[in-house]
Amino acid sequence: MSYVTGLTLGHEPWTPQFLREISWATCLGCGRCFKACGRGVMSLIALNDEGEVVDEDEDDDEIERKVMSIVKAENCIGCQACDRVCPKQCHSYAPEPA
Repeated sequence: MSYVTGLTLGHEPWTPQFLREISWATCLGCGRCFKACGRGVMSLIALNDEGEVVDEDEDDDEIERKVMSIVKAENCIGCQACDRVCPKQCHSYAPEPA
């Protein structure tokens, strides 16, 4: 199978690894990956104590913790800057089929 590839500035072939998943089990919700990504790929979401997504505007009492979630996967350029700053390495990546 062939994948989307590009060239580095030194004209070396490069296969970007695109963000596919964020493990809510290990994510701290620290926001470091959000700050590292200039493309708006991720956003914080609220979870209740059962691990279900909660609307933040409804009831703050239900919010147990916040984690990162992929909201605009199509904006990912495959640079993995988010992974380099994550203290828990909770991101999963894969190349994009051509």
